Amino acid sequence: MSVVMKFGGTSVADPDAIDRLIGIVRRQLHQRPERAPVVVVSALAGVTDKLIEVTRQAEEGDAARAGAALLALLDRHVTMAAAVAPASATALQASIRADFGELMGLVHALAVLREVSPRSLDAVLAAGEVVSSRMVAAALADHDIPAAWVDARSVLVTDAEHTGAVPDMDGNRRRLRDRARRHVDGGEVMVLGGFIGATRNGVTTTLGRGGSDYSAAIFGAVLDADEIQIWTDVDGMLTADPRIVPNARLAPQLSFAEASELAYFGAKVLHPSTILPAVTRNIPVRILNARRPERAGTVITAGGGAADGELTAIACKRNVTVIDITSSRMLMAHGFLRRLFEVFERFRTAVDVVTTSEVSVSVTIDDTRRLGDVVDNLRHFAEVACEPDMAIVSAVGENLRSDPALFVRAVTALDRIALRLVSQAAGRRNITFVLRDADVPEAMHRLHEAFFAPAAAIEPVSAHDS
Repeated sequence: MSVVMKFGGTSVADPDAIDRLIGIVRRQLHQRPERAPVVVVSALAGVTDKLIEVTRQAEEGDAARAGAALLALLDRHVTMAAAVAPASATALQASIRADFGELMGLVHALAVLREVSPRSLDAVLAAGEVVSSRMVAAALADHDIPAAWVDARSVLVTDAEHTGAVPDMDGNRRRLRDRARRHVDGGEVMVLGGFIGATRNGVTTTLGRGGSDYSAAIFGAVLDADEIQIWTDVDGMLTADPRIVPNARLAPQLSFAEASELAYFGAKVLHPSTILPAVTRNIPVRILNARRPERAGTVITAGGGAADGELTAIACKRNVTVIDITSSRMLMAHGFLRRLFEVFERFRTAVDVVTTSEVSVSVTIDDTRRLGDVVDNLRHFAEVACEPDMAIVSAVGENLRSDPALFVRAVTALDRIALRLVSQAAGRRNITFVLRDADVPEAMHRLHEAFFAPAAAIEPVSAHDS
């Protein structure tokens, strides 16, 4: 067994970041010399956002601006390649130029057509991880760490659901284990790009934004890894968003279920799907800070959670819209809820929170791209009202399942704050409050003060990695 180490965009952002990565991998090799780790990397910080911007320019037919943006990205990568892998810079830069040459040809064609399909979008976005993983592999080798670059698309096979592909776990297990035997068992660090895969026919796919974490968990699961490490730019999972609650504390341990709830309700350290492959194999996931690798971080296990009988953490999801669906004639009729949720399914709009009363159903969504279509279709059988500028605040902890007093304390802490909806899921690991977005800072501070003892403010860090 081995360790899978995922490094996010800020952990490969510049030559200094790559130097830190090399030091972290070297320490891992010293700790486990018998088996090399698997390294999964994101695109360089900001690159995916730039590539999305390029696709928008292509859709507008602005080939000149799109081409200029790609040339700037090429220059950034070529310059960085010379800095992090000077001994192999010539060959590395040639590979990077070839990757960008293909990308420029594709983007030019998209600009002529003025159309970017999901399949084309995946092909463009994948370039960031392909190039960054090439550079990391070369940098490790230049620093006398045996390393092999593996194109993730050759080992991570998915379906053809572009921009949100689902992996074929059984097929990936065979492919990845074959590669691991060839490299990892022989002492070579295997370096792959996260976020990307390919269909059985070799068509590039992506796992969705934040999918590099998911890739790492998939690789860890199919290799039966001892641990999956997510190297980011924070010390671990915090008790609240430090941008809102400056004295948020480190949560040293969480359960898989708690981490999944926190990720779903807005904690940005982890991609929600990251947990799923790890849960199936009961593999610990550890969140670590690449700038402070000596810190213990947060470990996520099957039986984690706060040991003091309190909550584990608080998360928030902002820019939420509440939709009220009312029908005194049909609410209690057979099939009403099925018909209601079929509308959201038809327009691929996820629902976060659901509450019901005698004559109405209220739901929240954070993706409003198809809101008009959803509302128009709901109005075929019910009255509909929308309330934007709302937010979800979720208090999470395994202890909620055994101590009903925690629920009372949470509600009491929010006295005089207008609560639009209050919900507790069947698993009873969270209490979810829907309130005005403007009230989020006050609500977060009150909940944190009620459940977490005062502590010194943490050192300023960014709130998430890519």
